[in-house]
Amino acid sequence: MNNKHTGVDLKSVKLLAGLWEDRNRLLAHAIIPYQWDTLNNRTKDVPLSHAVENFRIAAREMEGVPEGTIFQDSDVAKWIEAAAYSLVFSPNEALENTIDELVRLIEKSQHSNGYVNTYYTAKGIEQRWTDLAMGHELYCAGHLMEASVAYYQVTGKRKLMDVMIRYADLITKEFGVEEGKLHAYDGHPEIELALYRLADASGDDRYKDLADYFMNIRGVPQKDGTGSIAKEGKKPKTRWLDSDYLIADKPIREMDTVTGHAVRAVYLYAGIADQYRRTREPELWETLKLLWDNLEQKRIYITGGIGSQSHGERFTVDYDLPPDRGYTETCASIGVVFWAWRMSLIDADSRYADMVEKEIYNGALSGISLDGKNYFYVNPLETKPQITAYRQDMEHVLTHRVGWFDCACCPTNIARLIGSIGSYLYSVSGTRLYVHQYIASEVDLMVGGSRFLLRQTTTYPWDGDIRFSLEMAEPQRFSLLLRKPGWCDDWEIRINGIKDDTYALEEGYIVLDRMWTTSDTVAVLFEMPVRVVQADSRVQAYCGKAALMRGPLVYCLEEFDNGPELQELLLDPQGSFELGKETIQSVSATCILFDGYRETISLDSLYAPMKERQRSKVRLKAIPYFQWGNRGKDEEMRVWLRSL
Repeated sequence: MNNKHTGVDLKSVKLLAGLWEDRNRLLAHAIIPYQWDTLNNRTKDVPLSHAVENFRIAAREMEGVPEGTIFQDSDVAKWIEAAAYSLVFSPNEALENTIDELVRLIEKSQHSNGYVNTYYTAKGIEQRWTDLAMGHELYCAGHLMEASVAYYQVTGKRKLMDVMIRYADLITKEFGVEEGKLHAYDGHPEIELALYRLADASGDDRYKDLADYFMNIRGVPQKDGTGSIAKEGKKPKTRWLDSDYLIADKPIREMDTVTGHAVRAVYLYAGIADQYRRTREPELWETLKLLWDNLEQKRIYITGGIGSQSHGERFTVDYDLPPDRGYTETCASIGVVFWAWRMSLIDADSRYADMVEKEIYNGALSGISLDGKNYFYVNPLETKPQITAYRQDMEHVLTHRVGWFDCACCPTNIARLIGSIGSYLYSVSGTRLYVHQYIASEVDLMVGGSRFLLRQTTTYPWDGDIRFSLEMAEPQRFSLLLRKPGWCDDWEIRINGIKDDTYALEEGYIVLDRMWTTSDTVAVLFEMPVRVVQADSRVQAYCGKAALMRGPLVYCLEEFDNGPELQELLLDPQGSFELGKETIQSVSATCILFDGYRETISLDSLYAPMKERQRSKVRLKAIPYFQWGNRGKDEEMRVWLRSL
């Protein structure tokens, strides 16, 4: 592990033509405006947000009481963060002015002691911190802090960050180990990683101390019997909404299993990773590795979705991964990205960047429509609309994306992930430059004390051909480390057109160490065949089934292409596969065409003695999972097919 492993600033990365440049153009020109209208109650036929209106009320610029969820402020915060990132890709003076006006409202809503929260401003700020388990005050504070840092780093404007520094100072004053302070922590982790970002931006490590305090006290029993959660508030009491739901059933250094509310969990684990990067405490690293292994080996969907039960939006037990009624929240997949990225900065093992890749192309990206204006909260791996619509235990599952939600945490979250995608591509450690993700881009950076430009061109994830070129003032020796994707078994490296086999392979990264000069080129070809994937037989829902993948992409079948009753279809693992092109809402993707079988059993009664089954050969089409549900119909979809 390397102690000086740092990411590359988003402003140093320029996205080039490709899927993510297209998604960032969509962010700037469609997603950000649409979400702003929705946050201002101007979008028709969707639940009213009231989020901006709540700040106007708190700022005493209009009459009324706050409406929406108790954590509605966080929607505004995440929108600001996403909008800030979009300014890097597409400078926009009008948008910047809109953000500045919103910052003015937030500043005006701030109390003299530094407190900012529209819900508790209306309720009375003397009620603050009385329901830390479910009140989401520190959660909202964290998202506002992250927004303030993002806007400052992109524009240089400090006003919002200064507002949040005053708020952080209040929290530092009111929470801690000292006598007279609250010995408590938040029910929904988020402020921990936010305080680390605020500390790095402001240079004030007191905020890291506070974050460490919140994490260190979590799950530690207190003499007053509150379990540290709240001053006098309520805690959930049901079997599925108890202390492990809050990830507070044991201290962080005793954790070994990912549990509880999935989003809360991975946000906490991201915070623990930040704490470890600061303290280098071996016990924390052991905890992180145990948690990671449990997630990766036993509690994650093939798409990267996490959380297999709707009640509590939570993890359940090992290998419980139902395809049709799991929760697999968009925010949870985004949280995995946050955690995995921090793990990469601790230990450049390719499995962490592999996880980022899995999420950004599957479990997270499926949460937003191709036009950017409709969203999934839950990302199922199998839908049958006529069943989904009637089962109580599937009421959380939608078979089409919608324009907004009463609880709208996911839309602005996926927006900020798209806008920040450039920050997950590269990192530097001494004289080593790591390439973690294959996304067409240019990066201007310093490695080993010298500045140069690296250009990456590729159509990834549609093929595995990636080209790098260098521009530098004078020759420079450094190591270029290219992640070998975990799904890839065959690859080739060419330097200046000549095949190279002299490289080392280190923790899943191809190490190219040499004296580099301007105009040097590196070509990487990762073979990208269609893969037929099976699951561990302990995942009972997938016994006898198989899924299709190609490169980082999980594929699915839709009724639109293959007809209804998808459960009748069978996949031949030994069959051949062809590649085609499928354009859905102007997004052109590689589809998979193959011969399969349809096995229809039509009986005179519901049950009958077994007879020889009749199968008919059919031509089938699979599309990338993130594209499903974009053709305007409530239709069947499934990732896992019965296998011959």
